[in-house]
Amino acid sequence: MLWYLLCLPRNLFGELSYSTVVYDKGGELLGARIAGDGQWRFPRCDTVPHKFATAIVQFEDRMFYDHYGVNPLSLGRALLGNIREGKVTSGGSTITMQVIRLSRKGRSRNLKEKIIEAILATRLEARYSKSEILALYASHAPFGGNIVGLEAAAWRYFGRRPSELSWAETATLAVLPNSPSHIHPGKNREELLRKRNSLLDRLLKIGALTEEEHYLACEEPLVLEPKALPSYVPHLVDYYNRTSAGQAIHTDIDLGLQSMIDRRMTVWNEDFSSTGIKDLAAVVIDVRSGQILAYCGNASPGNRREGAMVDIPRAPRSTGSVLKPFLYCAALQDGIILPGTLLPDIPLNVNGFSPRNFDLQFYGAVPADQALARSLNVPAVNMLKDYGVPQFHQILRDCGMTSLTRTADEYGLSLILGGAEGFLLEITGIYATMSRVYQYGAEGRDKDFPLTDRIALWHTFEALKELGRPDEIDLRLVRSVRKAAWKTGTSWGFRDGWAVGVTPEYAVGVWAGNAKGDGVPGLVGARTAGPVMFDIFNLLPSAHTSNNYASDGWFLEPLPAEGLEAEVCRNSGYLRGANCPDADTLLLPRASMNTRVCPYHPGEDGEFVLPPAMEWYYRQHHPEYKKIKKGGNKTMEFIYPENRARITLPKQLDGTRGNIVFNLAHREAGSTVWWHLDDEYLGHTQDIHQMSLSPEPGTHHLTVVDNGGNECSIYFVIAF
Repeated sequence: MLWYLLCLPRNLFGELSYSTVVYDKGGELLGARIAGDGQWRFPRCDTVPHKFATAIVQFEDRMFYDHYGVNPLSLGRALLGNIREGKVTSGGSTITMQVIRLSRKGRSRNLKEKIIEAILATRLEARYSKSEILALYASHAPFGGNIVGLEAAAWRYFGRRPSELSWAETATLAVLPNSPSHIHPGKNREELLRKRNSLLDRLLKIGALTEEEHYLACEEPLVLEPKALPSYVPHLVDYYNRTSAGQAIHTDIDLGLQSMIDRRMTVWNEDFSSTGIKDLAAVVIDVRSGQILAYCGNASPGNRREGAMVDIPRAPRSTGSVLKPFLYCAALQDGIILPGTLLPDIPLNVNGFSPRNFDLQFYGAVPADQALARSLNVPAVNMLKDYGVPQFHQILRDCGMTSLTRTADEYGLSLILGGAEGFLLEITGIYATMSRVYQYGAEGRDKDFPLTDRIALWHTFEALKELGRPDEIDLRLVRSVRKAAWKTGTSWGFRDGWAVGVTPEYAVGVWAGNAKGDGVPGLVGARTAGPVMFDIFNLLPSAHTSNNYASDGWFLEPLPAEGLEAEVCRNSGYLRGANCPDADTLLLPRASMNTRVCPYHPGEDGEFVLPPAMEWYYRQHHPEYKKIKKGGNKTMEFIYPENRARITLPKQLDGTRGNIVFNLAHREAGSTVWWHLDDEYLGHTQDIHQMSLSPEPGTHHLTVVDNGGNECSIYFVIAF
């Protein structure tokens, strides 16, 4: 009795390998990968469709529901038949016994094995219900060639789920396991047709089919040959085959939406390919649930180009400018800036790092929200310098960026301009989380998300919906029917073009470039990924009525009680000072009271005065700007280098040290300035104040004096 209780293995098919199968949210097959043993064997199903259960019982084991694993009458008939024929023509096995035989694959078919199968079959009946035994059979029965199991057979032969098969198709599959090597759609088709129709006659006899259903089923032609399995998201299927091999994965992909996006991505990919941009990827995320609704790992993967099978959304790529909104939001939340705080946009050199704006211009001073909307690089670097690289590095990691494998010091200030790599899927997910946290709060899976201040998030979304960026074409022709907060990015060398946008409902991320990393002139995020992103937004279902967003589909404005209202200087964007003549009242994060009072209205006359270096560039773009009165505040300032800068001189072709050009801004045109390096007189300049020098390695002190007696000096280090 103990042996009998323990004779049946706990897992009958434990050593088998299964195909990796991926479904969409409605159960449609997106794709599959063959099992490790070369068989199309889908993971075990838990239930069997009624049609197949009826057909297989009538064909293989009519007494299935009445016996306990062994049918003595069937065994007796099989024995007599074999004796008459002088050879084995029938085994008399029940479906339960066939399950045992399938689990003991490779065993000889003799009397001894038949007895063992019979014993194990009774034990199997004691452990499982009839429906579970049918599911085991349907999951592991052979259906011809390398097709194993009902699920695989239905998709391979008919391209549909088993539950969607007709009676004729179901009957065809029901007769195949009886002798799969002898008859199948590609072999002995006449015998297959005869067996199928005989089974249909039996189903008519027991009342499973009506006369009309029987007639129509018998008229259906046999399938010609196995079909190719669907392949809608090959990169995603490959990902699950690497990470969850042999499992059935039910995703949140919307196949209808996925198909539309795939078609549009193919069109865009063909268009970009003519310019040398061969690869294109996109993801769509549902904001509220965080579910991935569409996933295009790389457009047109079937054209066999090099790099087509690279899974771009999970490949690390230089981020360009797409991280700037996270810094802007964090700086607002922590009270480092206000939405309109003027940020310096003048030449900058930090240990050899000299950022430039995309258009190679400097604007002197730019409001923070406009700097974000226009994607200006120098103000962003200045913002990061004030905020702190280590703190921002941690913010990104807390947001969910797993691609940051180096320390904050290793990234330095370049972190905000593409010095770090990111995954399209993760970054799009962060944009989605910002939208979700704004609408529903930081709860559940978002409880550790660091960007939670609703006022800061609101101002970030407002800045990101603006247009007019100098690196972009006019995208109004392809704008979404809904408003979107969006950001583009272009990596150094024109290797990566990014566009990520978010609404209250969706987040869409697009990447364009070459998987191999080849740069392409003109590969700019706004001119490539941007139009594709808006095209995808136009494919998404229209916004539904919700209490979480406005009637036009945009975010609801935050309530005054969620922050604080304060007067902000209209010129500088700082908190209003005593001498600021004009101000606006803004709803700000509570930490905004930590920011400075406006420093650019020093006198009681309320005149707006910028530092000389900022002023020199600012007035080139703002002719309305009035210079400070003579004899007033600071009259001159070094534009480059900054005080205590560390500079590495370039080497000439002959190996000698190159020069460094020092730039000075002076408020008064025509002023004369005398230059001294380490107390040694160098010369003088007038009007345009530049001096080219090649100092020896070490620490130096540079001093300038103008004809009004004003003095300015800096220290700098020439690296060895």
